[in-house]
Amino acid sequence: MDEVMTGHGGPRDRGGADYYYHRPPVPHYWAQGTGHGLKTVAAQMNASEIAAYNEGYLEAEDYGVQKDWG
Repeated sequence: MDEVMTGHGGPRDRGGADYYYHRPPVPHYWAQGTGHGLKTVAAQMNASEIAAYNEGYLEAEDYGVQKDWG
């Protein structure tokens, strides 16, 4: 099994954040933390990283809390 980055900026974190901020699920992560270094996009991610992103998104969706922009 591939090792997947955890913590702020990792695939699971970004999946949850995308749901929270009403963004569509587009797998990605930031290896040096959100907004730092180079953004890794889906075409550059392995299956485990994409699965972690999707798990984060779906977990956030199940929790159901999204930012209130109002």
